[in-house]
Amino acid sequence: MKKILIVYYTKNGSTKKMAEKISMGVKMINGVEPLLRTLPDIGNFNEEQISNDDNILFATNEDLNNCDGLIIGSPTHFGNMAAPLKLFLDKTTNEWFNNTLSGKPAGAFTSTSSMHGGQETTLITMMIPLLHHGMIISGLPYSEKELHETNTGGTPYGPTHVSNGNKNDLSDDETKLCISFGKRIATLASKL
Repeated sequence: MKKILIVYYTKNGSTKKMAEKISMGVKMINGVEPLLRTLPDIGNFNEEQISNDDNILFATNEDLNNCDGLIIGSPTHFGNMAAPLKLFLDKTTNEWFNNTLSGKPAGAFTSTSSMHGGQETTLITMMIPLLHHGMIISGLPYSEKELHETNTGGTPYGPTHVSNGNKNDLSDDETKLCISFGKRIATLASKL
């Protein structure tokens, strides 16, 4: 069974909802299963904690060693990924030296509170470390009709969500794009 590791950080729950929909898409591909992992807040983290309050395990480097594909997600913070995801990626030097992730499919997703909050720059900054790891980056093709129709989130660089300040529910287009993205990365992993 191939495993797609989905690592996300969330502050208000939107990124978690996206990760769950992406996970649903991964499950739709035979022979592939999702591994859903989260990241702790930097300031409130107890080294002995292994999961958050919802009992979702915190991502580890061992998870990276055992995955066949990687999808990372973060809220947009000033057009960039949030610090917990950056810290996690900064601790992957051993995986880089050992080519652990090289040749595996990968992608990124993000959520933000405003339409012009930097979703695409955030996705690109999240892809840079994955490229350095030698991963095969995938976004969403324009054959996904929701990319043409969405008035909320969604980009060719990867799924996005726009909460407009207070709405954490994903739109129908955002949900469909998340599911399609999970299916896409899982399909790539099954073919490699």
